[in-house]
Amino acid sequence: MNIVTCSKMKDIFGAGVDTSSTTINWAMVEMMKNPSVFSKAQAEVRKILRGKETFGEIDVEEFKYLKMVIKETFRLHPPLPLLLPRECKEETDLNGYIIPLKTKVVVNVWAMGRDPKYCDDVESFKPERFEHNSMDYIGNSYEYIPFGIGRRICPGISFGLANVYFPLAQLLYHFDWKLPTGINPSELDLIEAAGAACARKNDLHLIATPYQHCHE
Repeated sequence: MNIVTCSKMKDIFGAGVDTSSTTINWAMVEMMKNPSVFSKAQAEVRKILRGKETFGEIDVEEFKYLKMVIKETFRLHPPLPLLLPRECKEETDLNGYIIPLKTKVVVNVWAMGRDPKYCDDVESFKPERFEHNSMDYIGNSYEYIPFGIGRRICPGISFGLANVYFPLAQLLYHFDWKLPTGINPSELDLIEAAGAACARKNDLHLIATPYQHCHE
């Protein structure tokens, strides 16, 4: 493996770690803020795994509702709210607006996820909106592109998704979670911090209790 390849691999893994941890944090915040969503996702994970100590990709494929939770998290809190800049290869007319040749363009996927043209009640966290919706995050739906689209889609998408699916499922599977005494779900804020990955400004404090599984 040459130096250039090593450098590119380092970029992929490095970029996938921060954005993945931010996504997990947002998913936990949104689920704690919406207890019915949390209960449904946790029940699904525990039913599918049925007391297993470890699990793999085959098990993850069965997490239908958890995947919807992650999709909804990507909609409201995309890994990169502003995609990397692109340069126009030719002059383009976009709805009557002329974009000159070599213009640097930045796509705001954060705003796209909140566009009422594509979904209703845009500020609410509703994983069920994806239950009968064909939108995906692998570049087939132009209105929903948290990882980008086309030839320049995020090269670490598989790594990033695994970094979200597995840890989040483990958190739901092995622990029961509750907010500190005196804090109600409605009091959790969704204030974002400045930064490329747009993490939550305030830390999420939860009480974790190990869950005792019944082994078959």
